[in-house]
Amino acid sequence: MPTRNAVVRQISGLTFASKADTNHWVIMDGSVQAGGSGAGSSPKELLLMSLGGCTGSDIVSILKKKRVPVEGLEIHLKGEAREEHPQIFTEIHIEYVVFGDNVNKVDVERAIELSTTKYCSVSAMLSGVVKMTHSCRIEPSPTRQLEKVMATAL
Repeated sequence: MPTRNAVVRQISGLTFASKADTNHWVIMDGSVQAGGSGAGSSPKELLLMSLGGCTGSDIVSILKKKRVPVEGLEIHLKGEAREEHPQIFTEIHIEYVVFGDNVNKVDVERAIELSTTKYCSVSAMLSGVVKMTHSCRIEPSPTRQLEKVMATAL
């Protein structure tokens, strides 16, 4: 079993810098209302971003292997937290927006299913504690959207 390491250092007040095995620094901070300076993402925001990055990596890899003509992926995450402490997420909704022409929705849905049930380790860690739902939509390629805008503008 691989071991991962991370270090978190206080910079000032509620501002922390952290790095892990990849040796990249990430800044975390609390909101001004909570006594921080708002100089970085909060740890809970980073959790949502981690979930999006993990499942997004899976989706891109799976669709690429299936030779699905995807031109881009955007993931929108919405986390609902309870009011009392600890203010944990109780629900997270993930919306996958796939960009490309001739993208089969069945392929996208299968990739999402594989990510959320088999490959995404962040999702697996959260799934027993947080109710997670997802949706997806397919949008035309960004190039095609620009062509439509230009055509209506002329």
